[in-house]
Amino acid sequence: MLLNLHSYYSLRFGTLGLADLVQGMLSNGYDTAVLTDINNSSGVLDFIRMGWDAGLNVLPGMEYRNGDRLLYIGIARNGNGFRELNEHMSSANLRGRPLPEVAPEFSDAFVVYPFGARLVTDLRDNEYIGIRPSEATRLVREPKVNLERYVILAPVTHAGDDYRLHCQLRAIDNNILLSQLEQAQAATRDEGFVPRAKLLETFKPFPQLIRNTNRLLSECRFDFNFMEVKNKRTFTGNRDDDRQLLFRYTKDGFTKRYGTDRTAWERAERELSVIDKLDFASYFLITDDICRYARLKGFHYVGRGSGANSLVAYCLGITDVCPLQLNLPFERFLNPKRKTPPDFDVDFSWAERDEMYAYIFPRYRNGHVALMGAMSTFKDRSTIRELGKVYGLPKAEIDRLINEPGNPLNSNRVTKLILSSFARLSGADFPNQRTIHSSGVLISESPLTSFCALDLPPKGLPTTQMDMYTAEDIGFEKFDILSQRGIGHIKDCREVVRNNTGEFIDTSNPRRFFSDPQIAERLKKGDTIGCFYIESPAMRQLLIKLVCDNYLTLVAASSIIRPGVASSGMMGEYIKRHRDPSTVTYPHPVFREQLEETYGVMVYQEDVMKIANAYGGLDMADADVLRRMMSGKYRSKEHLVEIKDKYFDNCRKQGYPVEVSQEIWRQMESFAGYSFNKAHSASFAVESYQSLFLKTYYPKEFMVAVLNNYGGFYQRKVYVNEARKAGADVCLPCINRSVYNTTIYGSEIFLGFDCLLNLEKKLAEIIPRERRQNGDYTSLENFAMRTGTRLEQLIILIRIGAFRCMGIGKKELLWEAHVLLSGQKSQHADRQLLFHTESAKPVLPKLTDSLVEDLYDEMELIGFGVSGTLFDLAESEYRALPLAKDLPNLSGKTVWIAGDLVAEKFVRTKNGEMMKFGTFLDSQGDFFDTVHFPKFLQAYPLRGAGIYIVEGTVTLEFGVPSVAVTKCQRMTLKPDPRSPE
Repeated sequence: MLLNLHSYYSLRFGTLGLADLVQGMLSNGYDTAVLTDINNSSGVLDFIRMGWDAGLNVLPGMEYRNGDRLLYIGIARNGNGFRELNEHMSSANLRGRPLPEVAPEFSDAFVVYPFGARLVTDLRDNEYIGIRPSEATRLVREPKVNLERYVILAPVTHAGDDYRLHCQLRAIDNNILLSQLEQAQAATRDEGFVPRAKLLETFKPFPQLIRNTNRLLSECRFDFNFMEVKNKRTFTGNRDDDRQLLFRYTKDGFTKRYGTDRTAWERAERELSVIDKLDFASYFLITDDICRYARLKGFHYVGRGSGANSLVAYCLGITDVCPLQLNLPFERFLNPKRKTPPDFDVDFSWAERDEMYAYIFPRYRNGHVALMGAMSTFKDRSTIRELGKVYGLPKAEIDRLINEPGNPLNSNRVTKLILSSFARLSGADFPNQRTIHSSGVLISESPLTSFCALDLPPKGLPTTQMDMYTAEDIGFEKFDILSQRGIGHIKDCREVVRNNTGEFIDTSNPRRFFSDPQIAERLKKGDTIGCFYIESPAMRQLLIKLVCDNYLTLVAASSIIRPGVASSGMMGEYIKRHRDPSTVTYPHPVFREQLEETYGVMVYQEDVMKIANAYGGLDMADADVLRRMMSGKYRSKEHLVEIKDKYFDNCRKQGYPVEVSQEIWRQMESFAGYSFNKAHSASFAVESYQSLFLKTYYPKEFMVAVLNNYGGFYQRKVYVNEARKAGADVCLPCINRSVYNTTIYGSEIFLGFDCLLNLEKKLAEIIPRERRQNGDYTSLENFAMRTGTRLEQLIILIRIGAFRCMGIGKKELLWEAHVLLSGQKSQHADRQLLFHTESAKPVLPKLTDSLVEDLYDEMELIGFGVSGTLFDLAESEYRALPLAKDLPNLSGKTVWIAGDLVAEKFVRTKNGEMMKFGTFLDSQGDFFDTVHFPKFLQAYPLRGAGIYIVEGTVTLEFGVPSVAVTKCQRMTLKPDPRSPE
């Protein structure tokens, strides 16, 4: 008979998990309760499922608040009432308005107001006033007639020993010191579980309230089918039409992909039969519809993930991966025994995903479509920082607590309280904030408010208050509509080539790129800067180590680069076996049977499933749980323990050596959260080949596309360097040649006005638009008159050299700008009054510019030098030999080499010490890599961007050189001549 339970989904308020609430009901004698989290229903359906499993009568509700002020509590009478409660909250969220002071007139929900908020005479038939145990004595003075409208309200917010944690959470939420927390901002100390007998004893003098409360609850019944699929049931309106349409689309695509291949068609028919049997035709057709719209709009996309195991998806054009070529089983995506729904992952350009949303939401009925929500938890060190702030700790002390936890100065009462609370929060997946899933979209048959309330985050689209785990548990298959910049590179490059050369490029049917010898040569050299997924230092090194010159090897590389394979030690083993197959050894004959293609190394999620089944004796259902655990999509730790015990029991029964079984389990376990399925790797490899094709045959245009998609793994200066190496003349922005973003004319690349860090976007767009309409700018004054540029913005353009087409030095132009605009008061000043005639220019002595001044201007205004490199600013003329290209011939030698730091990566050793990998450009613009072991990193740290002289020993691993650093020092730059002495 508890009407007001708060879980920890009452964010930064409740301290109890859903399981805690269930256990609290059982241990305190309650069989019925309502979960009424504050302004959300995130935990309701999970709570219902858990309560039912425990034999309890648990019901959905919601507590409505504006800020800290409690307005009323809603209790659903049935499923429709739950939808009403969610719609009420959603309406306020989607409109961005506060909740009304008085609840709406619900048809199927009760409302409970706090004592004193409403007069009994103003209540509707479904409305009551809640009386807390601490308020019971006040009923003595109430007219007896009023007692008919009162119910028992015994809120549960925290466990008794959690009250301090509750107050800490409230202080964090209000961004105040704990000592500043007011009573109205927090729950009371008595908002814990009260034994049912004690609660009834408290209200024994007022039996009417007990009867009212029981009667209210007895009228509530919540039925929910957790097994029923909740997605939109049909695409066309009925299942038969869906089946026929999917068959027709598949047949059309099959003819284009396979012609008359009988074996392939048998696979297609088998898949279609399973899809129909499991009622998945609608899911395929909706995904196909989304992809067809993208093709109609000319949007490049990549279908990936386990959906690429489907030949039907390949025929529809959802993916570009042929599952027959890679021997990908359809059952990995969809099979009759699969208990959890699959989903398609479709990547779009980061600049086009919003337009895809704009198609999907109205197409599939607003209210039935929403982005998937997610829940961020109190996990990382920022939680310690938040807790430290509520106790008023100075930043230096918080930093010390985070970075030096063993420091004796941390041992005091306050820090112990902080660390105790941090352990409680971080150890229980404790929710902190609702957020948005990176890509998930739900398309529902029923209004989504039948399942939860909706938020409106900054993204501007309705977002469910439930996360992917809850959605999956209740029968949703999400659509993953992802975005990435790599697709933007491909799409934009095609357009840049067309504008620059008139040539139309088709990157569809990428299988033709797999046999191109020039692409193969570039790939095995690791010459892949700008190419999707294969441009990082680690990936370029891996490609060279593998002598990777074909699609299948790249598919494997896309997976073994993942931390799971690397941390197990099997990446190095795979490279060794790939380069010399004679070194292959199998820990057990099962490995030869199952993994001969990958030299006995578990590379893909499917490989782990194969070994768990064939060696560990697990059935494929348990093997699939392992696979899902690896991808971070399975949340039952207890089930994992069961599977581990089963695995080792089976190994013992088979008489396998314990140490072999343990090593195989270690390798499988190391994949957790990181490994790819083979289809996913294959999809990535396809996109990589499309990028490689463009980089190989259109390198300058490709780099323009990379710059216009704001890079990838590296800073923009790396891509400018790459464009130069491809033969381009990279030019600073110019008022008569540049547009908003980077553009190319022949071999000349002009950076766009968007690269200027402090130039207003509006002006950056006006400059090329005005030039297109009225011709080139003829002078500084002409430019200022036509664009209405303010003085400080004009100075930015002058200093970056955007007026060099005028043939006048920057310093002379700065003088002229000040004469012209020094009296300007507003950007809205009348241009015609300011510039009705060409003004007489001041007569100046000869002023000179220097490369050093220009480079300092460029670094300040763009972030890097274009007129030269950082080496041109080095005070010392010493450049050091060897260069990067010489390192492969110097294995084992100690060298000094100079480099411009462009990338770095921290890693922890097995002992927990910090080490680092560095990537540098030498004076010729070529890459070399460094390794900084803990001892030397501590003595000679890399202190941010700059040119470093590095001393170290050259090591050569599978043909890839790196410098194991023993000393390094950042070179001093020439003084900035623009600064006063």
